Amino acid sequence: MGTPTEPVSLETGLHNEFIRKQLVQAVYAADYTAAAVTAPFATADGALNPIPAGYVAVGYTTDDGLTFTGDLSMTDVTSSQSVEPTRSDVESDVLSAQFAPQETNAATLALYEGLPLSGTGALPAVGTAWQWDRAATPKNPYRRLLFIGLDYDDSGAEIYIVKFFPRARLTSRDDEQWARSTETQRPVTFNAFRDSVLGTSCRNWVDGPGWRAFAPDTP
Repeated sequence: MGTPTEPVSLETGLHNEFIRKQLVQAVYAADYTAAAVTAPFATADGALNPIPAGYVAVGYTTDDGLTFTGDLSMTDVTSSQSVEPTRSDVESDVLSAQFAPQETNAATLALYEGLPLSGTGALPAVGTAWQWDRAATPKNPYRRLLFIGLDYDDSGAEIYIVKFFPRARLTSRDDEQWARSTETQRPVTFNAFRDSVLGTSCRNWVDGPGWRAFAPDTP
């Protein structure tokens, strides 16, 4: 007779506590001259560190949230002896972020209009007179973009997912609509480009007190 074995359970490895939502999302933008984000979390407990100087909050965005799109293009080698490609390689892989700001503030106007976020040409504080001109030769400066998503574990401890585009550029903007029926939005799409210092186009982190609570107990 064969050796008895335990019945296979298809539920092994299922963890509903690992299903994440980004209940709150935040976008921060900075000029490319600002320092790169390198340590968003405290080493000791995973708490979120203060947002670095020079990074400006975009504020409220539509309830579509943030969409990160990876445009992956492959190139295939075909052969007469096979109905499937015999080789396939990545031709391009472009990461982009789309979001639609709802606030009229210095950050949303700067991102939409190509204005600097600080220094000469930046808009002053909300409540002071603003003026800018559409340039004859449009400027499209590189930015640094920081995206933060917040979720909670079952005990209410924070779990963060962070994406950082160290070198991002506006590649598309949708219509700015003025209407009685809806708020003024300035939807934008930014592509991530490789930063030569960091060596990446997007750096990602997952941390927080709630995330660290998942760590197995150390005997």
